[in-house]
Amino acid sequence: MAASPAYGEEKGGSSSLGEPEYGHDPASGGIFSSDYKRHDDLKEMLDSNKDSLKLEAMKRIVAMIARGKNASDLFPAVVKNVACKNIEVKKLVYVYLVRYAEEQQDLALLSISTFQRGLKDPNQLIRASALRVLSSIRVPIIVPIMMLAIKEAASDMSPYVRKTAAHAIPKLYSLDSDQKDQLIEVIEKLLADKTTLVAGSVVMAFEEVCPERIDLIHKNYRKLCNLLIDVEEWGQVVIINMLTRYARTQFLSPNQNESLLEESAEKAFYGSEEEDAKDAKAEAASLTKRKPYVMDPDHRLLLRNTKPLLQSRNAAVVMAVAQLYFHLAPKAEVGVIAKALVRLLRSHSEVQYVVLQNVATMSIKRRGMFEPYLKSFYIRSTDPTQIKILKLEVLTNLANETNISTILREFQTYIRSMDKDFVAATIQAIGRCATNIGKVRDTCLNGLVQLLSNRDELVVAESVVVIKKLLQMQPAQHSEIIKHMAKLTDNIQVPMARASILWLIGEYCEHVPKIAPDVLRKMAKSFTNEEDIVKLQVINLAAKLYLTNSKQSKLLTQYVLNLAKYDQNYDIRDRARFIRQLIVPTEKSGALNKYAKKLFLAQKPAPILESSFKDRDHFQLGSLSHLLNAKAVGYQELPDWPDEAPDPSVRNVEVPEWTKCTSREKRKEKVEKPFYSDSEGESGPTESADSEPESVSEESGSSSSSGSSSSSSEEEEEEEEEEGSGEQSEDKEEEEKRTKRKEKEGSQKAAPGRAGSEEEEEEEEEGTKKAKKKKPSQGRKSRAETSSEEASASESSSSGSDSGSEAEAKRRKTPPSSRAGAKEISLLDLDDFTPPPPQPVPSSSIVSTSLVTDLEGLTLTDTSLAPALLSPPFGAVRTYELLHRMAGEGLSVEYCFSRQPFPGDPHMVAVQIQISNNTDAEVKNLRVSEPKPLSGMRIQEFPEIERLAPGDTASVVMGIDFCDSTQAANFQLCTHTRHFYVSIQPPVGELMAPVFMSENEFKKEQEHLARPGEGKLTGMSEITEKLTLPEKCRSDHTIVQQVTSAANVGRVPCGADNEYRFAAKTVTSGSLVLITLERREGAAAQLTVNSEKMVIGTMLVKDIVQALAQ
Repeated sequence: MAASPAYGEEKGGSSSLGEPEYGHDPASGGIFSSDYKRHDDLKEMLDSNKDSLKLEAMKRIVAMIARGKNASDLFPAVVKNVACKNIEVKKLVYVYLVRYAEEQQDLALLSISTFQRGLKDPNQLIRASALRVLSSIRVPIIVPIMMLAIKEAASDMSPYVRKTAAHAIPKLYSLDSDQKDQLIEVIEKLLADKTTLVAGSVVMAFEEVCPERIDLIHKNYRKLCNLLIDVEEWGQVVIINMLTRYARTQFLSPNQNESLLEESAEKAFYGSEEEDAKDAKAEAASLTKRKPYVMDPDHRLLLRNTKPLLQSRNAAVVMAVAQLYFHLAPKAEVGVIAKALVRLLRSHSEVQYVVLQNVATMSIKRRGMFEPYLKSFYIRSTDPTQIKILKLEVLTNLANETNISTILREFQTYIRSMDKDFVAATIQAIGRCATNIGKVRDTCLNGLVQLLSNRDELVVAESVVVIKKLLQMQPAQHSEIIKHMAKLTDNIQVPMARASILWLIGEYCEHVPKIAPDVLRKMAKSFTNEEDIVKLQVINLAAKLYLTNSKQSKLLTQYVLNLAKYDQNYDIRDRARFIRQLIVPTEKSGALNKYAKKLFLAQKPAPILESSFKDRDHFQLGSLSHLLNAKAVGYQELPDWPDEAPDPSVRNVEVPEWTKCTSREKRKEKVEKPFYSDSEGESGPTESADSEPESVSEESGSSSSSGSSSSSSEEEEEEEEEEGSGEQSEDKEEEEKRTKRKEKEGSQKAAPGRAGSEEEEEEEEEGTKKAKKKKPSQGRKSRAETSSEEASASESSSSGSDSGSEAEAKRRKTPPSSRAGAKEISLLDLDDFTPPPPQPVPSSSIVSTSLVTDLEGLTLTDTSLAPALLSPPFGAVRTYELLHRMAGEGLSVEYCFSRQPFPGDPHMVAVQIQISNNTDAEVKNLRVSEPKPLSGMRIQEFPEIERLAPGDTASVVMGIDFCDSTQAANFQLCTHTRHFYVSIQPPVGELMAPVFMSENEFKKEQEHLARPGEGKLTGMSEITEKLTLPEKCRSDHTIVQQVTSAANVGRVPCGADNEYRFAAKTVTSGSLVLITLERREGAAAQLTVNSEKMVIGTMLVKDIVQALAQ
């Protein structure tokens, strides 16, 4: 290959001759470039505003990866372009990320946050690509994120995204099989999808994850049969193979009565007339007892809908339908597949090989199918050897008394071939034909004897082996052939052929009494030079001649046995010792030698020459296991037919009331209604009338993450209304209900400062309802910072709703992607780069207001407790190096996270920077220049330091909004003469601020986070890790100190002695983070982190476990 030298080149880019490599890619050359300059041109191209330059850069990077070059240092520059609007650039960025995800898991974890927008993008291709990349990252830590992404994608409006979700299911299952139960729920939902694009992919996921769950197929069986013709070819193969197994478990065998008739016919052929008379009544009784077979309509549906696919251009589809008919169809109907399979023989040799393997198996049981196409299996000189041998197998299986003469003439031509393996297979085929068809046995035998004079030793050897098997059928009539073969022992050197001749002479030595002793004499002379298989037959020949003609062969036998006694092979030594004791009578041998003649010269049955494909039909045709004739990994056995038919009603699907309308106008009204409501139809125009209610009433827009659960509840409510009242009253009630829901959603969207989620709002509403019944003071805890905003938002939304029907229609018809900009709380928005809008939230949002009022009575002064951010009581502040004094030419910079609120913006993390001047000269104009944060990040520079005298140190504070992400913030630190590129990467524990709350409030918030709401899965907001505490870290003081040093959290009072509780909120979004450390027996402990931010929670667990282990 031309590209192979590139893999052997060294990193510098030089070839084996020591000359520099001149490539089109500047990054791959550069023999004199230093490391810090490497790939600078690509980075500049990726940072440019022109899509053409970005596309060119990405093409070069992907080309570098293809050539085996390391491009991992470009990761930050590439990740920034995930948000690029150019689809081609995005695709290549995704290719790059998949490539480096497994190798560099830390970088992959950082890049996961960049896919959050992609999963919510209005473009279906981008949503699907983001999910594909996410599911390709083989990092167990993100399994929960993948799980929720798949669940949301399964409810997506785009069939392409749902298809991608189905593809992601087996990937997640292979990564973590514990998710099986949740994945089955997603599969069950996707199986109900009516889109042809999704059908094949979800059935493949079903086969990979839960093939034993046949019950999931019942309701979807008829739909899959009807969709089959329109599914893509790959999906057709998967669905047909699955439905083959399904049908074998759900329907009765269509050939059960015929098999009973066949058995009776065989008995009549081999039995006598008297036996026939006796058994006739019993067989008739058994036939009458058996019910007449009536094919299940669903069974017929499957056969009818798959038959047109025999004309498919795809060989795999034709093969799948052929195996389905072979395993499921009545014998009379199986013949339709023969013509389609013969058509495939005009295809490539690889396709021919697989098809002929299956035809060879079919032709054993259903010979009549392929007899009309006999000439299609004639062998061409251009066929590969394997194809020739398979065609020979089929021709032999099809041979009968009418066509045997034609087939034998073909075989005569084949024997002249230069392909020796093929000639040997032809001779074996002639032997099989002679065995199966008695009238041509003599003809075949004479032809094989003529081959004994062939110049090619392999041809002669194979002929001898076949003749030996044929002679066992009629040995008395063919003594001349045995004599002729005895003369060949001088010329034939192939061990198997020599052994066959010796066995024949020994077995039928009575027919050649004069020749046999002479053959033994010749063999005794060359005994030591023979192969082991020949030596064993020489010993057998000596023993048989000793028993039948001891006068002539006694001394020869003793000589041969003495030679064998000292042979190197222990099998030969053992055989000689055994035979000597058996045939030579001694005092010790006892009575066994009396039966020696019966043992050696017993009548042996003639061998049956069978096809090697005879027993392959127990494997499903078309499968890898059938091809290999061995059970492959992942193969599922084809079930046996049931004795009694299972209940067919399980496949009945209840038709919703609205689909039973007789009038088309009514049906049209029903379909159009959801279009003007808050739930949009997922289906296209081709499915609008026949789609299921769940596909019509799936929610989109701001509730897309919880569409599946809400839509199902809406359906139940609508069905109840339809049963209880007429259509007019139902329409009015539905419209009133939907307008109320719209007002509620409007109030939710108008309150962006709300820190809670949609589930919290619903629970609060439920709490207020209960409070009216019990006490007005009870319910969920009040949130002072959001109550006023909610009130104003509800007023504005109600006034906005009265503005006119046109505005309302526009708002309703807005695609879900545009509405996704509203504030949603979803676990997929883990590290989204887009910061929430500035919120007028006072500092009391950190400290619970109810706790403040509780503590007011405890203060000794009149002033109330001012809630403030307090630094943790334990743990020294850790310092990080920003610029080493060697790299900074005497200027050294260190930074730490002060854990104090940044005065300019509460959503920024305060970073304290200490700058030291270790030079002899004065440093001027120290400042931050050209900050280049990733999308969504913000940097508040520190004030410029005009002068820094030699030996002096200055301390400044700057604010950085990391957007709840651990990605680095990059900027330039400038002096009056130099520019230094630096970056600050925060530990996950510094992205939060402590929260102080009571034990009851902690428990309430923990229950709320752990409870699965709409769009959430059970346990998605909870990460648990078991650990062992070292001896030095078992005291209360040490444990609290280590936890607070790892993360900026506040201690929560706890009544239990063995529990430690901590609470914090993320600085940017204000999401709660609750930490519980429970000590178990001995040194065992369990750490639990509850947070809506899944990635932050996972990384926090890792940091705390590491801190406690030190």
